Amino acid sequence: MQPAVSEPPPNGTSRPTSVPSGEPARRPARNNGFMKHPDAQTPAPVQHAQPSVGSLAAHRPHTVATSSPGLEPDLDADLDVYEEERKGAGGTELPEGRFLDRERSWLAFNERVLELAEDPQTPLLERANFLAIFASNLDEFFMVRVAGLKRRIATGVATRSASGLQPREVLEMIWARARELMARHAACYQEDVAPALADEGIHLVRWSELTEKEQAGLFTLFRNRIFPVLTPLAVDPAHPFPYISGLSLNLAVVVRNPVSGHRHFARVKVPPLLSRFLEASPQRYVPVEDVIAAHLEELFPGMEVLEHHMFRLTRNEDLEVEEDDAENLLQALEKELMRRRFGPPVRLEVEETIDRYVLDLLVRELKISEAEVYPLPGPLDLTGLFGIASLDRPELKFPKFVAGTHRELAEVESASAPDIFAALRERDVLLHHPYDSFSTSVQAFLEQAAADPDVLAIKQTLYRTSGDSPIVDALIDAAESGKQVLVLVELKARFDEVANIKWARKLEEAGCHVVYGLVGLKTHCKLSLVVRQEGEMLRRYSHVGTGNYNPKTARLYEDLGLLTADAQVGADLSDLFNRLSGYSRRETYRRLLVAPRSLRDGLISRIEKEAQHHRAGRPASVRIKVNSMVDEAVIDALYLASRAGVPVDIWVRGICAVRPGVPDLSETIRVRSVLGRFLEHSRIFAFGSGGDPEVWIGSADMMHRNLDRRIEALVKVADPAHRAALCRLLDMGMSDSTASWHLGPDGNWTRHATATDTTDTTDESDSASGDRPRGGTPKGWEMPPAGRPLRNVQEMLIDARRRRRGTATP
Repeated sequence: MQPAVSEPPPNGTSRPTSVPSGEPARRPARNNGFMKHPDAQTPAPVQHAQPSVGSLAAHRPHTVATSSPGLEPDLDADLDVYEEERKGAGGTELPEGRFLDRERSWLAFNERVLELAEDPQTPLLERANFLAIFASNLDEFFMVRVAGLKRRIATGVATRSASGLQPREVLEMIWARARELMARHAACYQEDVAPALADEGIHLVRWSELTEKEQAGLFTLFRNRIFPVLTPLAVDPAHPFPYISGLSLNLAVVVRNPVSGHRHFARVKVPPLLSRFLEASPQRYVPVEDVIAAHLEELFPGMEVLEHHMFRLTRNEDLEVEEDDAENLLQALEKELMRRRFGPPVRLEVEETIDRYVLDLLVRELKISEAEVYPLPGPLDLTGLFGIASLDRPELKFPKFVAGTHRELAEVESASAPDIFAALRERDVLLHHPYDSFSTSVQAFLEQAAADPDVLAIKQTLYRTSGDSPIVDALIDAAESGKQVLVLVELKARFDEVANIKWARKLEEAGCHVVYGLVGLKTHCKLSLVVRQEGEMLRRYSHVGTGNYNPKTARLYEDLGLLTADAQVGADLSDLFNRLSGYSRRETYRRLLVAPRSLRDGLISRIEKEAQHHRAGRPASVRIKVNSMVDEAVIDALYLASRAGVPVDIWVRGICAVRPGVPDLSETIRVRSVLGRFLEHSRIFAFGSGGDPEVWIGSADMMHRNLDRRIEALVKVADPAHRAALCRLLDMGMSDSTASWHLGPDGNWTRHATATDTTDTTDESDSASGDRPRGGTPKGWEMPPAGRPLRNVQEMLIDARRRRRGTATP
């Protein structure tokens, strides 16, 4: 078997690029999680985590026979095992090297974020914000992905990844690529953004650049508010090297005893609750560590402070909870959260001026390798730029946009607030956040249900929500008014575990039935079900979304949601909630595809049908919008569809393991990425279906964790107008006339942000027909002149909403 265009190995050598031909064959089965071989037996029922009536602290998981996948972070498949299973199932031969490396792809995603910070066309404070986002993203990448990879290498369980790289090759690639990107990130701040901010009167300065008056004012601040919370920790035979918490800023200080002449090392932690940048005078800001460093004599009276250096440590902060063995999931999770603080180191950031003796001491005491040390120009930890980006300088930000009420909800006549139930009895409502207000749609839906005396029950999933959540308040109000309220709280939502534990307790204390779904499976689906008495009948109202029930992130994340009174969707949600809270074994639904049982199989079978439509001369296409595209079985199905001639469009925000444009493998596959002021978060799956398009939306990305280790749900969109709207949205994202990044077969992303003379500007097709020209300007849009910046999808959608309200920008 010859390889396709593949990842260059770390030493830069190339690999052959030819691929063999082959006719599509029946889809190979995959044994990964709950995906079954054709002859496999039905899996046994799984274990539930459900609190008993009364006290949440006293609950115990009730156990049936269990066969749950593990809780590791999303892993690459074992390539050798996967290929053997494909061959054993009679799968069509496909070339080696057909998958891009997922870690390299993630780093490329963060590079796209960095490109927005480097772009002078981006508003200045937004550039600072993108610098902070890049830094925050990279922190989490090291805490979770790099930490998990190191742990698997250390324990001997790491295998060759789907990209074909060995684990050590992947780790070394990450170290090298991250070092390059971190250097670019620091240079962007030092050489571009900080000077540009200064030109606009926002000065980010170091201590030596302050005036005497500013230094005096900060000395007073230091004495009154900083000094009392500092704790210098000495290192000597009587004082062992202190524990360094993850992501904390620290000063490594060298002092000398003037009597003995002995040098000593000490560590001073920068308190995390202090503002990262302190205002020395109006619009002049200095890093808090500079203020501490300038007053180290106050911490070491009688000693000579010889030198100080900043450093920052990143630790493994992923969770490992063995639910099958935990009698109390909540208590086990709380215990693991405490252990998270003491995870092994995975990265050490130091100022590039650090003394070699001090660096050697840190490396030795922290037990970290030289390859994991990243010298950078100060200041370290540019996540602090979030505070600068929040300054009240609207002229340096994206133009303000306030979401409006969806017109099909606003049109409902009512003496007070719109009657959501009346609107849904008339028609389904397709929501597109943040362009459609979350507070006047989904939030209003739940608040109205809580206050309506005819509502008998509310069932709700909660994965992430805001700190002062009106969603939680509405559920508590409903329970206190006597309604049946079931809430599936996902305790293991990464880095939101503490908040979700708090909400779980608060909800149960109010009388809600709080459950945690199925052991070994995160409940990631976004579902809400309201049961209402209407005369002699019960009617079910449903919401199925792609994003969390979080009013704050709903203003920043792009998401879709379907509000409906459709009886089939209501029945599906009832069945799914019963499965999550009880003993139901239902695996098929009317208008839902649900992971881990049916979602992967359902999508792959639809991809295969598109190849059949294409061979029969009927309209055929596959269009997918997701956050990540990694799953090998889905990607292989797309390759086989492409070989058959089916046009395949993939709009991905983050990771993508697909190689588009490879001869005899993926010639008809295009991959685009859109990044901007909003985080693209919705998931759409659209199929030409022979001229009768089929469109699904929901919570699932194409990753192993979503398809094998999470409860995910997609809902089929029934309204033709809604299907057409979603197809138009996909047209916008994939058009050559909109700003985006294009993925090449070598895994490199190219930014397309400027109009050219060669861009195709014609597209007279019906976007919902399922068979259309590709890449042209959608009908009714104007292409900017050559050399002018292209507009991205988000700007177009904002202007569309403003035009509807009569406030469009010129």
